[in-house]
Amino acid sequence: MMERIVVKIGSSSLNTEEGGLNRERIAYFSRELASLHRQGCEVLLVTSGAVAAGFRRIGYTARPKAVHEKQAAAAVGQALLMQAYQEELARYELVAAQILLTRADFSNRRRMNNALMTVDELLKQRIIPIINENDTVATDELVLKFGDNDNLSALVAAMTRAAKLVIITDMDGLYTEDPRINPQAVKIERVDRISDDILKLAGGAGSAIGTGGMRSKIEAARIAMRGGVSAFIGKVQQDGELTLAVNGQGRGTYFDTKLHSLSMKKQWLGFHSVPTGVITVDEGAEQALLTAGRSLLPAGVTSCEGDFHPGDVVEVRSSGGNPIGRGVVNYASWQLQAAAGLCSDEVSRRVEVTRLEVIHRDEWVTL
Repeated sequence: MMERIVVKIGSSSLNTEEGGLNRERIAYFSRELASLHRQGCEVLLVTSGAVAAGFRRIGYTARPKAVHEKQAAAAVGQALLMQAYQEELARYELVAAQILLTRADFSNRRRMNNALMTVDELLKQRIIPIINENDTVATDELVLKFGDNDNLSALVAAMTRAAKLVIITDMDGLYTEDPRINPQAVKIERVDRISDDILKLAGGAGSAIGTGGMRSKIEAARIAMRGGVSAFIGKVQQDGELTLAVNGQGRGTYFDTKLHSLSMKKQWLGFHSVPTGVITVDEGAEQALLTAGRSLLPAGVTSCEGDFHPGDVVEVRSSGGNPIGRGVVNYASWQLQAAAGLCSDEVSRRVEVTRLEVIHRDEWVTL
């Protein structure tokens, strides 16, 4: 079976320091992608660079900060970016396809499924999908949440059930400290669990061109791992280094996972859904959900917030206020307020619901 690989390239790797596309880098990455393709891999590219590519051409002297200016620059730059990829990939008789996505596309299950079917068909036809955020319609808040497309690449990798996610950066992996400041910093070769200590090692954004720093890349790796996708964060600069990164010999840090790919339904619940309310549970219900694979019953509910209805997605929190998961609720908020803390027999006498479980275990995902 072909191995499916998602490669993410950020703005700083594609553009000149002054702004505009670096065609030599586009040519290099296209050559590396073509090499993976020749080896039989199904290759998807998540690319940044539209705003950086377009702001000089549109007449701005520096990268714009206002939302409408960014969107105008992206409208010009996205066309330039795709033209460059098309021309360079054509040298290897490859065709590129453009897919523009926003958070809203992932939040809507039907749109998410349509995007997946499109990607699957393109890969079946041996075409390389090139995916970017749709900056011309996304708000600035959503642009920041995607973190220079780092999180977008992880969501795409999980959605498409990729074998690996390769995030290319100007650092050769994760270090105990910033090696540019402390030459004694030690590189972390492999990570099998992203703890708070690992997150603390990541700093802020590293360049004026891009918007993503190491922290956003670590958070993307965590999303990928939760979706059953292993990840690599590191440098890819020389001929053959992308293949080395995919094969476990790259200059960077590997993030391994033993988790299996989540179903599309579980992915949507865990990564993309927008909760309409919050349910707080006691310690017994928390353990039943997290370790025993049980459904949530009214007896374990201590309180709820928000205005939700049966079929809505809600966030579940521990007694200490920490999010532990999400699920599809079977109660309206007013019904759950009346049933909270009651045994099943008492709930049946007081509230008329189609299912006794507040959240069935098949409609639940642990965070």
